[in-house]
Amino acid sequence: MNLKKIKDAAVLIAFLAVMLWTSYGSTEEKEDKQIYIGVACYDQKDTFLGELMEAFKDECSHLEAKGYGISLTIMDAANSQRTQDDQVQEMINNGCDVLCVNLADRTDPSEIIDTARENDVPIIFFNREPVEEDLMQWNKLYYVGAEAKQSGQMQGELAADYIKENPSVDKNSDGKIQYVILEGELGHQDAIIRTESVAESMKENGVELEKLSYQTANWNRAQAQNRMTQLIGQYKNSIELVIANNDAMALGAMDAYEKLGITDSNYPVFFGIDGTDEGLEAVRQSKLAATVYNDKEGQAYAMAQLAYAVVTGYGMNNIGFENKKYIYLPYKKVTADNVTDFIDNIQD
Repeated sequence: MNLKKIKDAAVLIAFLAVMLWTSYGSTEEKEDKQIYIGVACYDQKDTFLGELMEAFKDECSHLEAKGYGISLTIMDAANSQRTQDDQVQEMINNGCDVLCVNLADRTDPSEIIDTARENDVPIIFFNREPVEEDLMQWNKLYYVGAEAKQSGQMQGELAADYIKENPSVDKNSDGKIQYVILEGELGHQDAIIRTESVAESMKENGVELEKLSYQTANWNRAQAQNRMTQLIGQYKNSIELVIANNDAMALGAMDAYEKLGITDSNYPVFFGIDGTDEGLEAVRQSKLAATVYNDKEGQAYAMAQLAYAVVTGYGMNNIGFENKKYIYLPYKKVTADNVTDFIDNIQD
């Protein structure tokens, strides 16, 4: 082989080596640029949760502007913790980098935490807050949501303001407001806190109350309609105020009055929490006196940014944690005076 052929062969070998290295390096880079997020939901039939998930999908798509491909799997446990445990195991087996978990049973996250820790997969719990002791088990457990007490306090303030401005709410003019509570879920922390704090708030704001009854409707519109129908049968026109732990149940209570053909003059006033699309529209139409906005867009943004940070290691210092674990988004009051601002923001 002459010198020229030797040089040509050397150049070819060098070129092939560069190509192989480049190809390998590109594969490595491509793999490093993928983030697989696994989401476990307690029940996607929950109206607020469904809207939160839509906002989260949008935020995840925005992460791709940072140069990362986002793979997103969302699973629905249909309110079964055992099902959710199995779904989390499946997503971990499929290689997810971070979990976002909306617990079916907030008091029983042990299997999920143990499985994630064994596989070194961080968990962002959201919307249904775990017990504090559980969240402290591992340094890669986080929570994104809102403080339930604030929502109850705001709902009570809204109700007190409305009653003071509209004395006719006291239909029997006895100086007390006869009310019923539609509670979200038996034993659920947020439901208990909302129920307790709304009554305390109204009393602190000078409203004399008489509780007629409370019913559990599991955050569900149809169940709330059934419970309210029973209450109407029992108390007739004595109910002056309906306090619901969320908008879906407040709307269900209204459905009961409408289905029974009760005249508007005999309706109580209704208050909700969450600021769902239907809830906001009901406030705009003055069917729902007011609601408390649960910032699903803010929570979705916080979840997406935290998921990105825990996987890539970038941006953790920019996240505003409380106690290194919690991200709370504030609630906001929604009345007929400002409801269009919230509707416009969602549409934008």
